[in-house]
Amino acid sequence: MKRFFFILLTFTFVQFWATAQQQTQKTTNDRMVPEMTEIWEPEVTIVQPGIRDADPPSDAIILFDGSDINKEWEDAQGNPTKWLIQDGALVCVRGSGIIKTKRKFESCQLHIEWRTPAEVQGESQGRGNSGVFLQELYEVQVLDSYDNRTYREGQAGSIYKQYAPLVNVSKKPGEWQSYDIIYTAPIFGKDSTTYLVPPRITVFHNGVLIQNNVTLRGPTVYIGIPEYFIKTHGAGSLVLQDHGNPVAFRNIWIREL
Repeated sequence: MKRFFFILLTFTFVQFWATAQQQTQKTTNDRMVPEMTEIWEPEVTIVQPGIRDADPPSDAIILFDGSDINKEWEDAQGNPTKWLIQDGALVCVRGSGIIKTKRKFESCQLHIEWRTPAEVQGESQGRGNSGVFLQELYEVQVLDSYDNRTYREGQAGSIYKQYAPLVNVSKKPGEWQSYDIIYTAPIFGKDSTTYLVPPRITVFHNGVLIQNNVTLRGPTVYIGIPEYFIKTHGAGSLVLQDHGNPVAFRNIWIREL
């Protein structure tokens, strides 16, 4: 019997408390006017969008517009790159090594267009292979994945060796494709080998969402566990990989977030 009265008393108190909260909220709302929840300052910054979605908006940094390579890019040693410009495209030269931006970035919105060779050579990872590295550490894979079987987390649009793309929307070899990437840089705590806030990536491939705000486990590694390679770092260059294939790039622009 005592237990019954205790349960009844508890239920009555909870009901009373809930009713009181609702009445308090209603009273507060009744006393408010619309202007109390309207924020006017500072005004939202105006940015002029491009004519097309692929065109850079007014606040974008143009990293490659089809002309000068050396203005924004250099090789791994800080020297002029051996990559070539052909018909307005930046083309990887086998054996020349990576190419990286002179500027360093953290969180960003990146637009980049790429094309694998029209003449198909090789298979799996040996066919139209390159990569886009954010902060020099985290790779979005570039690969000819049109009718080309390879491991899931190594095909075009994968976060290499971590996340397979949600779908494969690759175009035929020799056709231009696009990545639109939203990247959130990591925040480190006192422990230099763990993330306080891990890096996150969203990727649209040819306008289709293929990576939905995924949490990176650590830097990109070919062999090993990403978590074991985490080290504190700051801003880093955007890097394009030389994997021995003449992959071409164009219309590269970035917005710092």
